[in-house]
Amino acid sequence: DPAHGKVKLSKAEFMDGWISDTVDGEDVGVILMLEPTPKFYEREGEKESKLNFTYLFKYFKNYNGLIWQLVIGVIAGVFLQISFPFLMQSVVDTGIENQDLDFIYVVLIAQLVLYLSQTAIEFFRSWILLYIGSRVSISMISDFLIKMMRLPIRFFDTKLIGDLLQRIADNRRVEYFLTSSALFTAFSLITFIIFTGILATYSLLIVSIFLIATVLFVGWILFFLKKRKELDYRRFDQLADNQSNLIQLINGMQEIKLHNAEKQKRWKWERVQAKLFRISISYLRLEQLQSAGAKFINELKNIIITFIAARAVIQGNMTLGMMVAVQYIIGQLNGPVLQWMSFMKSYQDAEISLERLNEINSKEEEEDVDGKINILPSNKDLTMENIYFQYGGPSSNMILKNINLEIPQGKKIAIVGTSGSGKTTLLKLLLNFYQPTKGQMKLGDTMLSNIRNKLWRAKCGVVMQGGYIFSESIAKNIALGDEIVDKKKLLHAVKVANAQTFIEGLPLGYNTKIGDDGIGLSQGQKQRLLLARAVYKNPEFIFLDEATNALDAYNEMIVMDNLEEFFEGRTVVIVAHRLSTVKNADMIVVLEDGEIIEQGTHTELTAMKGAYYYLVRNQLELGV
Repeated sequence: DPAHGKVKLSKAEFMDGWISDTVDGEDVGVILMLEPTPKFYEREGEKESKLNFTYLFKYFKNYNGLIWQLVIGVIAGVFLQISFPFLMQSVVDTGIENQDLDFIYVVLIAQLVLYLSQTAIEFFRSWILLYIGSRVSISMISDFLIKMMRLPIRFFDTKLIGDLLQRIADNRRVEYFLTSSALFTAFSLITFIIFTGILATYSLLIVSIFLIATVLFVGWILFFLKKRKELDYRRFDQLADNQSNLIQLINGMQEIKLHNAEKQKRWKWERVQAKLFRISISYLRLEQLQSAGAKFINELKNIIITFIAARAVIQGNMTLGMMVAVQYIIGQLNGPVLQWMSFMKSYQDAEISLERLNEINSKEEEEDVDGKINILPSNKDLTMENIYFQYGGPSSNMILKNINLEIPQGKKIAIVGTSGSGKTTLLKLLLNFYQPTKGQMKLGDTMLSNIRNKLWRAKCGVVMQGGYIFSESIAKNIALGDEIVDKKKLLHAVKVANAQTFIEGLPLGYNTKIGDDGIGLSQGQKQRLLLARAVYKNPEFIFLDEATNALDAYNEMIVMDNLEEFFEGRTVVIVAHRLSTVKNADMIVVLEDGEIIEQGTHTELTAMKGAYYYLVRNQLELGV
């Protein structure tokens, strides 16, 4: 796998993911061998050129003052640290050797004052970092959500919820790198340079050994980065899978119980946990090997330097106080070196996260506002000319074929056909969720794709199959998109949808908060709320996709009578199976396998005794 490197699977894992046929009791299938071409590597190079942190610096522009305070505070802290080795040396070489307690008292008090000053600086630094980090994190995730909301529906057709949630976590990982790891490392670098210079004044041999050991230490850390990257990718995939599994487990609890699938679903979750555990073991093994080698190099360096310093004291080339100062400096230099180890890990984590975020940021947005029309044309007839559409690539099936359809302004058009004939897809094209593979869609003489989506959808009242109910009050659900609920519009919408009685019967009426996706409501109640939401917008165009199929006959009759009055002067497109919903349409369009095979009024089509006639006859025989 180009992203993960070589992927190893056990035989059980391979067989579990292999779709095969059984022939004579044996699994038989096809293995597809793929190799990258030069063009692939060219695209990889282009992709890598986008992966940098420079675009993230914009989030820090508003905090320049705080960042400068942070820099000044840290530099002050470094200079306070510089005084400690000299104070310790003076205690040993002057205070102890001369047996001068008064001098020792003064030095120790000075050390205490310096320590308190350093603590105060650290206190304020932590608060500033928390403030900047929190604000930057919120801004990054907010921009990520803005970008995600601008992506076309097609993007969400192929993404799991768990995958997107993991990418939100990636924002936090990048933010941590920028606000904590990178800043601390920059300040550690200042400490490293200054203390290395001071150490050189004590002994060039010691500073040389220290620098050689540091180079070996960093090289050892870098040696493991590639393997860590592979493991991180694998862990991300499994964490995303785990998130998706849990979401499905909770949302699908009713079906799980109905089909006694508790054990099956739990085992599926446990298999994911087993994979995560194996990755964690590999990760731990790598971390232990990396850490053990790094600590060995570090401790060996400390032992060698201690020996050299002790020998220098014995030979009279260094005082005991100087040796104590050298040991203190080495201790202070070990901190930046260890910080560099942490920085390299954090940098790699952030780089991987940035790659994944770049997959979202580089996606083409649903519309480019420049050049888009902000006013609907006066002629509002909808026209579809030679429309072809497929969801996948060139080899996928055509869902719609040679669609030629005119929807006059102010008329009601019904679209009927068997399941899978392309009715819902046609509706989604009219809403600009997808662009046709071939052909043109127009509003009057204007290409529908040239009209701003926000403008077009603001004029459309829509009820789709599987419309979503949010975990908010009923009023907020109906007035979706409005900060302040218009009570007059709300009551009118509820009346048209015949939802007034059941809403007012709830404990808090319109302020009753309902569960995620309408938990606690019947399908019929949810459908009436969705209808009320569409009516509340007071739209010029109405698109209904099986909007009343969950209603009983009595409620459907009332709702349809109310809607007929509401439809006056509006362009209406209804997708439905029920005869009662479509028979009064100005024109009925019959779809079969993605093609229009008949169109006309109810009377005309029944007289033809074609596909529509048989659909109607089947419903009457079944008593639908």
